[in-house]
Amino acid sequence: MSTIHEIKAYTLPELKRGKETYIAFRAFDPLTGKLKRKKIKLNHLKGTAADKKKYTNDLLKRIILKLEKGWNPWIEGENVNAYKSFLEVITLYKGYIEKLFRDNIYREETYTAYLSYTNTLYNWNDSLKVPITYIYQMDMDFCARFLEEMYVGRDNAAVTRDNYLSWLKTFSNYCLNRCFLKTDPTAGISRLGKRYRKKQRACITESDLTRIADYLQEKNKHYLLACYILYYCFIRPKEMSRLKLSNFNLKDQSIYLQGDITKNRCDGIITLPAKVIHLMLDLDVFKYPSDYYLFSDGCMPGEVQRSEKQFRDFWSTYVRTNLKLSSNIKFYSLKDSGITNMLRSCDTLTVRDQARHSSILMTDIYTPHDIQAANPLIKNYEGKF
Repeated sequence: MSTIHEIKAYTLPELKRGKETYIAFRAFDPLTGKLKRKKIKLNHLKGTAADKKKYTNDLLKRIILKLEKGWNPWIEGENVNAYKSFLEVITLYKGYIEKLFRDNIYREETYTAYLSYTNTLYNWNDSLKVPITYIYQMDMDFCARFLEEMYVGRDNAAVTRDNYLSWLKTFSNYCLNRCFLKTDPTAGISRLGKRYRKKQRACITESDLTRIADYLQEKNKHYLLACYILYYCFIRPKEMSRLKLSNFNLKDQSIYLQGDITKNRCDGIITLPAKVIHLMLDLDVFKYPSDYYLFSDGCMPGEVQRSEKQFRDFWSTYVRTNLKLSSNIKFYSLKDSGITNMLRSCDTLTVRDQARHSSILMTDIYTPHDIQAANPLIKNYEGKF
């Protein structure tokens, strides 16, 4: 594949006079891999000699400026779409992902992430001494330098760099499908790690679970309710932030999750354990209108939907700090721990359904595979053999 330096290669245009009057210059032809002569005839010009001279001089300046910005007459002639500006394609792409979000094809998290990646790429290119101007200039070298900046230059984790690569492949595919690009500029770039990495969070021991419950019983019982719903009901923090009191049915001991608040966009029924109900009644949350969010300001019922970030913030600022928990014990560790402990008491299918997983393999991802002690349930086990 031709490098950007080859594609931008050119000679300065010159005015030629003779039987014909024309401007001539050479520009790199990607099809032949060589410089190819371009000729712009001027015999058709009409007017006074002064008018012709002014037009010719202005045309020479415009051609030089376009060449300096990356214009290539052979690319333009071969594929008009490839001559679209980088900014124009970025703008079109933003409109495209916004439409996917409005049509519920992209989740809010996906749309927000893709929009952020797009803006980061555009701003990084704009900060370069020689930014690309046209979309055809986005080649493998450009993508590799961008990823190097995301990983080394900004000191991000390998998983962050690989997330940017995944998005670059998505963006490149968008460009390929619309003939903005002829080849995938990310095809030769590999990931730094495996697609599915080990989760950087640990299950919580029984003693620490007790310490957390005791601490929150005294400091913030509404936040304890959030912990209970994550631990016993396996409802994701984003979904928790969208829960309303109308989602709860105390008679049936269930929580109904409609598709517009769930990650997989499917309706779901979750069993509500008695322990969670007792805490909700103790907090008197059902005195509020049914259209109130369960976790609004301060994790209390309210009219305003709050971001799930409040769960993580309270955990890191108060719970983990004051109880001196390990940094890999996160708020979401409650879900891992809840699934693991429920599997020790209930059958696998029951846990799978409570977690709303598509398969048992998905449930298995949340359980630890590095057991360091003998299982007391097996110590005295005797089979039929």
